[in-house]
Amino acid sequence: MPFENEPKLTFDRIAAYNSDFVGNPELVRMQNAVTRVSVDEVALRHERVVSLPTSMSNRLDDWTVTDQKKSGRCWLFAALNLFRYGTAKKLGVKQFEFSQNHAMYWDKLERANMFLGDIIETADEPVDGRLVSFLLETLLGDGGQWNMAMSVFLKHGVVPKEAMPETQSSSDTDRMNKSLCSVLRQGAKALRDAIGQGASAEQIDALRNDYVAASHRILTIHLGTPPTDFDWQWTDDAKEFHRAGRITPQQFFAEYVTIPVEHFVCLVDDPRPEHPKGSLLTVEHLGNVVGGEPVIYVNSRIDQMKQLAAAAIVAGEPVWFGCDVGQQMQRTEGIWSADLFDVGGVYATDFTMDKEARVRYGDSLMTHAMLLTGVDLVDGVPRRWRVENSWGDKNGDKGFYTMDDSWFDEYVFEVAVDARKLPDDLAAALGTEPISLAPWDPMGALAAR
Repeated sequence: MPFENEPKLTFDRIAAYNSDFVGNPELVRMQNAVTRVSVDEVALRHERVVSLPTSMSNRLDDWTVTDQKKSGRCWLFAALNLFRYGTAKKLGVKQFEFSQNHAMYWDKLERANMFLGDIIETADEPVDGRLVSFLLETLLGDGGQWNMAMSVFLKHGVVPKEAMPETQSSSDTDRMNKSLCSVLRQGAKALRDAIGQGASAEQIDALRNDYVAASHRILTIHLGTPPTDFDWQWTDDAKEFHRAGRITPQQFFAEYVTIPVEHFVCLVDDPRPEHPKGSLLTVEHLGNVVGGEPVIYVNSRIDQMKQLAAAAIVAGEPVWFGCDVGQQMQRTEGIWSADLFDVGGVYATDFTMDKEARVRYGDSLMTHAMLLTGVDLVDGVPRRWRVENSWGDKNGDKGFYTMDDSWFDEYVFEVAVDARKLPDDLAAALGTEPISLAPWDPMGALAAR
């Protein structure tokens, strides 16, 4: 028997809602407040704000933050910020910055090539079906994942910021992205039409190459030409001059990046029970470099992720992580706590979904990557974390944010750690056949930003 409901919103029901609202003085007071100021200002718990000082028992950062500006390059900024900690030490300087523009250039060109390959692979799928529609909708965003960043660096290397500085479009990617997406969607149509008309493999490959070349032209116009090599010399903080001579980006990566990226793996907290803890996960059609690093995660308990992240910081290494950044965040103060805002109290509505339900029903997913640079431990247990953001130095503690440990539980999804440090139950997942998630699964959301 079908479920019976009343589909119409009747005027009698609306009148009852209005009567209930007017008859509740607390709701009227909330209306008076929220019509004048932001709901977050009304809901902010003052006692939580003052309970989150910036001091940490273990803190690594003594440098200035970076600024991704109007772009979604957080994952690249966070990875390069992780690298620069060791690189700056090796160079004998406090301040050093890699070129995020260089990394984005190669990510987008490689991703253009992979997208067109996906279009060829899915040529027998309907263009308005879910898969092809998803590919066409999410192509060439600014977001990405840890393994995607490593694919770029391992193939194309890295350069200091001075070798490929920011441009207008690297700092404000919207217009460039629109042009790239239009060209590549046109390429998708051309390829699908050609395949439908029986074009040869050579003709398809040539057509694909034409659109990758068009993407190259657009990127080079907007971002500049990446150096094949550059002259590298510097003066360290002791005023000693060093000259390395001509060096390629790949040589610079091999010589000056101290993080053993070949050993790193991403742990995720996927709370859905059909993806068991200790299993290996991957997301279909998620990647950027053809033949590059596969995007894989080991599904882990959140307490394991915390233990490994805290141990890395205590040992002197920052930690790359992915999270749902906008939840329970006060941006000006630069703080997060799971109970920072009493929004339910403002609305007289309980918000009761746990992490699993929020993921399953689309209320929470990875939206941002940053760097953990400190942890406050009490008897070995973390109570708050220090975070290097990439939103400039105007908010928080000159751009560094403070995270209550409760927020880690609810809104952190991913950390990149040295696989050699994994406990046996997680290490056992490496090399097993991964559970394959749909392209639109929330575990791949960071790359679709």
